[in-house]
Amino acid sequence: MPTLANITVKKNDGTTDIVYSCQQPSSGDGTSAVWKATTVGTAPAHQPEFRLSGRDASNGTKRGLRSTYVYPQIATNSTTSITSVVDRASASVDWTFPKGMAQADINEFVSQFANLLVATLIKDCVKSGYSAS
Repeated sequence: MPTLANITVKKNDGTTDIVYSCQQPSSGDGTSAVWKATTVGTAPAHQPEFRLSGRDASNGTKRGLRSTYVYPQIATNSTTSITSVVDRASASVDWTFPKGMAQADINEFVSQFANLLVATLIKDCVKSGYSAS
């Protein structure tokens, strides 16, 4: 089982790093490990959050993981000067692996899917809200 650690990723500019800091480890099946970008905003509700949990699926014949990501939109009220969350962008991915699948095949699936998610074309499609045509 992997050990919880901070995760560093590139921001949209492609050069600036942002760190998602460990907030809580998973305590077992069905509970999420949680990371937050704690340098964003002035309150915990303003911080982007990534969660990942694992579980048995399909009557125990498969292993599943669920990841969720929430990115708050914050704004400051010009009258009160109070900053608050006005909306949220979110994404979720369900991963399911047959327990009988060779680890090499699982490794290839994970690497190819994760690399597809960070491919320029896919990022551009998601940013625009439309698939490639």
